[in-house]
Amino acid sequence: MNKPNIYQQRRLVLAKKICSQTGGGIAIITTAPETARNRDSEFPYRHDSDFFYLTGFEEPGATLVLHVSNNNGQAQLESHLFCRPKDPEREIWDGIRLGPDAAPEMLGVEYAHSNQELDNKLGELLADQDAVYVRLSESAETDRRLRHWMKQVRQQTRSGVNAPSQFHDVESLIHEMRLFKDAHEIDIMRRAAEISARAHIRAMQTCKPGMREYHLEAELLHEFRYSGAQSVAYNSIVASGANSCILHYRAGSTELRSGELCLIDAGCELDGYASDITRTFPVNGKFTGAQRALYDITLAAQEAAIAATKPGNTFMQPHEAALKVLTQGLLDEKLLKLSELGSLDNAIETGAFRRFYMHRTSHWLGMDVHDVGSYREPVESERIVAAEKPWCTLQPGMVLTIEPGLYVRPAEDIDKAFWNIGIRIEDDAVVNQSGCELISRGVPVKADEIESLMKNH
Repeated sequence: MNKPNIYQQRRLVLAKKICSQTGGGIAIITTAPETARNRDSEFPYRHDSDFFYLTGFEEPGATLVLHVSNNNGQAQLESHLFCRPKDPEREIWDGIRLGPDAAPEMLGVEYAHSNQELDNKLGELLADQDAVYVRLSESAETDRRLRHWMKQVRQQTRSGVNAPSQFHDVESLIHEMRLFKDAHEIDIMRRAAEISARAHIRAMQTCKPGMREYHLEAELLHEFRYSGAQSVAYNSIVASGANSCILHYRAGSTELRSGELCLIDAGCELDGYASDITRTFPVNGKFTGAQRALYDITLAAQEAAIAATKPGNTFMQPHEAALKVLTQGLLDEKLLKLSELGSLDNAIETGAFRRFYMHRTSHWLGMDVHDVGSYREPVESERIVAAEKPWCTLQPGMVLTIEPGLYVRPAEDIDKAFWNIGIRIEDDAVVNQSGCELISRGVPVKADEIESLMKNH
């Protein structure tokens, strides 16, 4: 027998989790639907991340059904893939389909069927199963189909067939798995980060006063596609001047002006995995005094967070480390008044910093840019509410961003030299045994290095 591929291995891990929880059952995972953009045109298709994680299959119109049973304490698994049938006429227009006949060998599933058989086959597969694992409350259409399948099974009760009585959330099990990246996933993410780093360098070297934000976005997109990335991981942020203080600003038509900053938050998606990098640089290649002061504070905060990103620390400890540096920097630059706040600890406790720093320092990264996985530890107690659960402990294989920032909007109590300065510095970190590896440092991050890069181009 051939060695199981990574997708077979993941399906077996999921089967073991199901077996240990309920002794077996049926799991149903459907890929994403195609979405119309306008008349006779669709958005570029992007598979569902959970479905792709378990199959490696990128075509629309597919459903994975796992039949899990318990054989003397061992999980037994049969994988059924429902996919689009071969259709020579449609393939002329839309591209070649894998088809059910080729799917078992190509994808390592035991059985493959036309997706036109899904409704009938589900009635058979759900018969005499106690537990069903689905995405609970995913959509009205999913609920409608599940009711239809259950009706089919219940119609067989006079024949001695039992319908499932338990319904469980399959996402919680898959997302627990996806939180930890294997070597295959980290290799792809490392390559995605390398491509994105080159794109940021290209944008910095291209940037000149008088250009527009969309010109730099075009340079990013060119490098992504030229280097083989299939898409952006999210809509690129290219924000100059006052726009840099808008957290989710889209690249627009604003002119890049000398003396202002440009903040770029952009990353590609490669083979289903995201990268996420932010750099902030002066449009004319030279930081002003105020810009440099806040930039160095933000970079020092990131370095503090990086040092705290290690096994055994909680997810919140890097944020707390960054927050302490940022808040002290705000006090040093008199953007926060020590005479009013009394101390650094009080400035943090009262949330005075939130005027200039309003987001957390990290999020999980993986197949989705804001990847799945709980930020809190599971606690088996009904007495503990979600907000009181301890923060997740960092472990090797987790991947997260580290992205502190400072955003100063015009105000009467703020020195004008700081107005409209928005700075964020973001890198992608893989937690390892000794700390973390930054996989996105192919693009300069120190102020002197950025100025040198822009000057020498």
